[in-house]
Parts: sequence; C-alpha cells; structure tokens
Amino acid sequence: MQMVQELAEVDEIIAKYGGDKSAIIQVLLDIQREHRWLSKGVLKEVSQKLEVPLSQIYHLATFYKAFGLIPKGRHSVLVCLGTACQVRGAPRLLDKVIETLKIRPSETSADMRFSLDTVNCLGCCALGPVLVVDEEYHGKPSTKEIQEITTARE
Repeated sequence: MQMVQELAEVDEIIAKYGGDKSAIIQVLLDIQREHRWLSKGVLKEVSQKLEVPLSQIYHLATFYKAFGLIPKGRHSVLVCLGTACQVRGAPRLLDKVIETLKIRPSETSADMRFSLDTVNCLGCCALGPVLVVDEEYHGKPSTKEIQEITTARE
C-alpha cells in the first residue's frame, strides 16, 4: 500500500517537471525531500517514467551526498568534525550524541526518529563544537542540552 502511494507521488513530482529528463536531479531532490530516501522501487519508477537508464539514475543517486539509498529518520542530527570543532571537543560531543541516541554515525534509530551523520565543516567554526538538529544549530551543547534537544523532537 505504501509503495503504491510512493509511486503515485513520484508520478506527481515527474509531472510537475513535465516529464523532462533534464530535470532528473530536481525530481530526485523532491523525492528525497518528501521521503527522506530513494528506494529501489522509486528509482525504477523514475527510470521508466523519464526513460533514463537505471544505471544513470543510480550513478546520480550515489554521486551526490544530498541523496540517500537507505531510510532516514524524521530528524536529522549532524555533528561537525572539522578542524576547529575537533580542537574544541567534537569527538567528545559525538560520543555524547551516540550515547544519547544509541546510534552511530550513518545509522538511523530503530523507531525512525533520528539519523546521525558527521560532516567535515558547517562553516560556523566560532560556535564549535557544533551539533545541528533539523537545521537548528547548537554550539557547545552540554549532555543535558543534547537530551533536551532530542527529547523535544517527538
């Protein structure tokens, strides 16, 4: 049932761009935004509807970091591991986040609430170490703040 709904939404997104092959990246971005990942069934549907080889779509989906081929949680958690954050305690921050969420980087919690990833730089070095939850930046969060931030997101 869910797959049928997903494919109908894919058809709507493709129709939004007039079925234009040159809009393939935007189509994939819209699908990613809606579903938080690109399933094999969705990629096959895009391939068929846009008449683009599946291998080319997989190439795009694996080349760009904006796309994910595994399900992501409802809430995105990023920990910056850039140089400035490293020297200001990013490894300890990451350990606290791992302990709080009970998942490691590149994993999603079993309840699909959170996905944890690391990045090399967020461009806000003066705030370091930095935690980003759903595009909300938190500089130097304590263990208590991490728990409050994540608990507030049901």
